[in-house]
Amino acid sequence: MAKEWDGVEDAIEDPEEIRVIYCALDSFSQYAKNAHMNCTHFRRQAFYALPQAHWQMLAAPPFNYLDTLNRVDDAIESNAELARTIVATGLRSFGMVGADEEPVMPADWSGIAKYNDLDKARSTIRQFYRDWSSEGRVERDACYGPVFRALEAEKARKPTSPAAATGHVDATAQGQANPPTSGPPPPPPPPLRVLVPGAGLGRLVFDLCRLGYDAEGNEISYHQLLASSYILNSCDRAGRHTIYPWIHSFSNHRSRANQFAACGVPDVHPQQALAETTAAGGRVGTMQMCAADFLCLYGDDAHAGAYDAVATVFFLDTAPNLIRYLEVIFRCLRPGGVLVNVGPLLWHWENHVPGHNGYDDGGGEGEGEGEGEGEGNHSESTSLGIADPGSFELTDDEVVALVEKMGFVVETRESGLRAPYIQDAQSMLQTVYHASHWIARKPESAGPAAQPAMAATAATTSDATETPGIK
Repeated sequence: MAKEWDGVEDAIEDPEEIRVIYCALDSFSQYAKNAHMNCTHFRRQAFYALPQAHWQMLAAPPFNYLDTLNRVDDAIESNAELARTIVATGLRSFGMVGADEEPVMPADWSGIAKYNDLDKARSTIRQFYRDWSSEGRVERDACYGPVFRALEAEKARKPTSPAAATGHVDATAQGQANPPTSGPPPPPPPPLRVLVPGAGLGRLVFDLCRLGYDAEGNEISYHQLLASSYILNSCDRAGRHTIYPWIHSFSNHRSRANQFAACGVPDVHPQQALAETTAAGGRVGTMQMCAADFLCLYGDDAHAGAYDAVATVFFLDTAPNLIRYLEVIFRCLRPGGVLVNVGPLLWHWENHVPGHNGYDDGGGEGEGEGEGEGEGNHSESTSLGIADPGSFELTDDEVVALVEKMGFVVETRESGLRAPYIQDAQSMLQTVYHASHWIARKPESAGPAAQPAMAATAATTSDATETPGIK
């Protein structure tokens, strides 16, 4: 097991990070209130504002509109049961309440969640459809399948024994056509170590562990971390919760049955699934999740050359500065390691300013005279990771060119992978990504701590918080 949180005040000293954690917890706590308000309360007001003859017609069969709103309220409560469980588990994990105390939000932190937090809580509930339901398997197969296939091919490249790996062969067996076969078989090679940045709800990390890889997930969002920690460590059985992912919107439904489509989560019980894999003779790996800014945590010497593979699924387009992501990934990989990418290019920071550190700080004097222009006054000792100033957006062709420019060797590339993302397959509106998939290798000639081809920008180390995980 990865290290459990001993308590928010003991584990985390940054007041701003403590506030962010409480905001995430509070947003899950407020999910039901917020969803009822936006999905049914306002609609009832608008419904009764209609001419009486009109709303009476719609309240009767075959429409039964008021009954529909009541059913939406019931569905929201089903979703809220999951949200409340995440809150209760998070409060106990952080040591905010005693083992025998009712897990309720502290009064000082209740009601602090802002609109952005509330929206993240809603979207996280919906994301369980994608990552932890049987109905979402088609989406997982589309995005995780290429990663599994690439890693299986990578596993096949590895030597089958430690002796083969080192080139050492038993002298008594040399020159023999049929060397002795007595004695125990050689131990299997160590599992590939795989880093998954932007791990979200942890399903890819879990599946990699079940397939025998040593998987490490990294996630910066406490909404995702709190939810994944509950599913991976505390949920007591498969199908424990029933969620309704499509009830927040009333648009583009072919039928009410479609709007009220439900799914059980999780589709598998993580601990039981790993035990069953082992009982069947399979070999499971290890798993952990780390809460940190990817750039700050993995750019240090401790992580240099530490991973056989980095799997980026719907991740690279979260970068304001993709060069920094690629620098850190290159440094993390061992010589000969691979970067496996699947995803679109929905640049998250387009039309936003991701940070102001050292950016136009001076103003007034020197402004417009070229002082510091184009440099952002970046300092390694004060790096804010993803919040550092500056951003840009590239096309898919340009991203691949940049990957090569950074010193990787692109071995395979495929475009147009159909990749739905939390998409209702029965909706009248279909938004489906045509994702890019490519595999790039760090040259064997590069040292374990080698920097990319251009001057590297190593991020300063930040204290990382490990979430509870299967180890």
